[in-house]
Amino acid sequence: MYFIREANINDAETIRQLAEETWWPTYSPILEAEQIKFMLADIYSTEKLAEQIAYNKQTYLLLIEDNVPVGFAAFSPREDNPTVYKLHKLYCLPAMQGKGYGRALIAEVEKRVKAAGFSALDLNVNRYNKAKGLYDKMGFKVIYEEDIPIGPYFMNDFVMRKEL
Repeated sequence: MYFIREANINDAETIRQLAEETWWPTYSPILEAEQIKFMLADIYSTEKLAEQIAYNKQTYLLLIEDNVPVGFAAFSPREDNPTVYKLHKLYCLPAMQGKGYGRALIAEVEKRVKAAGFSALDLNVNRYNKAKGLYDKMGFKVIYEEDIPIGPYFMNDFVMRKEL
């Protein structure tokens, strides 16, 4: 059995640990180890996560199975298009993949986005990430490609949108 709850500032280290445990198996086949290390340090420091939560920059959700956090999502209104929300992060521990937890987190995000009065949800996915298949099945469509600089590296992404 599982449940989803909104994360608070005390969950920042848990989210960092989940990111560490999910990023290596997810991105090792498609990114160099140095890029993964850099991005984890840049995006998922406990301090940065705590700041995002504390100042409502992104809403984080934790999926809990048997009292153990096994996945998370983060979302907010898009800064460049305040009529659309963006799913910034969605990760489940590798051992938990295939249980429908990614779908459950997306469904919860969609419910909250609709409740906030918005009708579209965007996300970025690496062009070589197998998670794109999940997003396709859930009704997201590629609207464009973008290459985003992160330090000395680039994220080579599809931007996908789902009308809610």
